[in-house]
Amino acid sequence: MSEHPELLVLIPLAESTLTQLRHAAAPIVLRAAPQGVDWQDPALAGVRYVLTNGSTGLSAAQMQALPALQWVAAFGAGYENIDLQAAHARKLVVTHAPGANDATVADHAMALLLGIARGVHLLDGAVKAGHWESVRAARPAIHGKRLGILGLGNIGAKIARRASGFDMDISYHTRQPRAGLSYRHFPDALALAAHSDYLVLACPGGQATRHLVDAAVLEALGSTGFLINIARGSVVDTAALVSALQAGGIAGAALDVFEGEPALPAAMRDLPNLLLTPHVSGRSPESLQAQIDMFLACLGAVATGATPPHLVRP
Repeated sequence: MSEHPELLVLIPLAESTLTQLRHAAAPIVLRAAPQGVDWQDPALAGVRYVLTNGSTGLSAAQMQALPALQWVAAFGAGYENIDLQAAHARKLVVTHAPGANDATVADHAMALLLGIARGVHLLDGAVKAGHWESVRAARPAIHGKRLGILGLGNIGAKIARRASGFDMDISYHTRQPRAGLSYRHFPDALALAAHSDYLVLACPGGQATRHLVDAAVLEALGSTGFLINIARGSVVDTAALVSALQAGGIAGAALDVFEGEPALPAAMRDLPNLLLTPHVSGRSPESLQAQIDMFLACLGAVATGATPPHLVRP
């Protein structure tokens, strides 16, 4: 086993970020494997720390392949694919980075909302192709429209605050109403969609929300409604969404995440009423540095035997 703890990095990180990790105050041996890991490799026996995220996660079987494992860190707020039951059964420390990229995600959500409503992706391509007059049609407005937010945690609340600057009428769905808010609460996703011109998904991923937005919710959103997803791809039934977009069941969708990413379903490639970005809603220089700082704070605590901040508890 190495003199210093080994850190296994399962997610793609820029070289500048890896450099910061290598020069952390607590010395580590860094093993970056964003393209995949041979979980039968005996060299993994020395790995004590794992850096992952909510999408990539860490399964019980993968934990079993790491006999020296002590700490699992999610590089972001989400941790839905980390097997918490298995981790806590082994008394592993699990941390995440809540709030590190909330503001950036909320910014991106508004960019997607504005982009799909105003057809920015279509107008840009048309103007560059020399088609000026043919695309100067009226596009839906934002101000005064009804915004439904599915999930009103830190990110959802920031989206609502930004949307209020556009004079939008804001409603939301959570399992229980949030105290002290003037926004209207709806008891389920279906009722929220029926009331909304724009439906933004800002809920956690995982089995509890899988395909929460299904054919019925999309039908309730209707032919003039728009869907924006900065949550997790699993929240939306992809087949139902494609059908709704093809048939005009909804006006359009803007997705930063989708099921099976990065492999794009063939049916999504030629939909003019679909705007896509490559799961970058949380990425900005500011949010990245905040995530690094939170990880390093946890690393310092774990290395010295102290209780790290941002624990994910059973």
